[in-house]
Amino acid sequence: MIKGLGSKRKQVLLNKYKTPEKIYNLKRDEILRLKGFSEKLAENILDKQNKENLNSYIEKMEKENINIITIQDEQYPKILKNIYDYPISLYIKGNPNILNNYTIGMVGCRNASEYGIKASQYFAYNLAKKGINIVSGLAKGIDSYSHIGALKAKGITIGVIGNGLDIVYPKENQYLYDKIVKENGAIISEYPLGVEPEKMNFPARNRIISGMSKGIIVVEAKKKSGTLITVDFALEQGRDVYVVPGNINSINSVGTNELIKQGAKMVTKVEEIFG
Repeated sequence: MIKGLGSKRKQVLLNKYKTPEKIYNLKRDEILRLKGFSEKLAENILDKQNKENLNSYIEKMEKENINIITIQDEQYPKILKNIYDYPISLYIKGNPNILNNYTIGMVGCRNASEYGIKASQYFAYNLAKKGINIVSGLAKGIDSYSHIGALKAKGITIGVIGNGLDIVYPKENQYLYDKIVKENGAIISEYPLGVEPEKMNFPARNRIISGMSKGIIVVEAKKKSGTLITVDFALEQGRDVYVVPGNINSINSVGTNELIKQGAKMVTKVEEIFG
């Protein structure tokens, strides 16, 4: 809830002071001695309003069946701890016991073609049938159909979103959101309740999708696509990148076909993920 306090600064504070309780009790001059902590940030950390709002905030979480998992909890995805900018905590709605299962991420175009829809459902369905978690971003297009494919297989899928868990974005995915939670999956976010789906939140969300995954599958991506940000994160994190080739005449395939030219592994059937 503290404005301006990103995950790297939280890491600095926790590494030095170990517990949130000690951080809450810091004096202004102690905060200002830390590298990269400004007067404004010190004010935000010491703002008494945050403490006063906590009880009503916790009540809202309980009412909405939303829990929080911190970096110190067993259920926190172990693979995610290895990335550079890991989230200190994750809000979760659904089953927390699935987060350390073998997971593959799926990303792609919002304006998916019929080909992209079929390809994403094919890979998600068959991977989920093998007991693999499918993680995606609950956005329109490839994300949604990846979740749907996993659900059709009665498998487990996880949606990572770029806003508070009390907001469904896009609104038409309310049914999918609810079904994922109901079918033993989970919706997770690093953002507190009430945070709107702002544009800048989504690249940060993408690092969690790739960070939770052993590898990611890219199905359809335009030349300048947000999907390619996830690919960059995956490569930086040492994850495998698999790409479904596309029609050379489709704008939805310019990004994916370019990735294949650059050396990403082309996949046309699910068995190749494990080859």
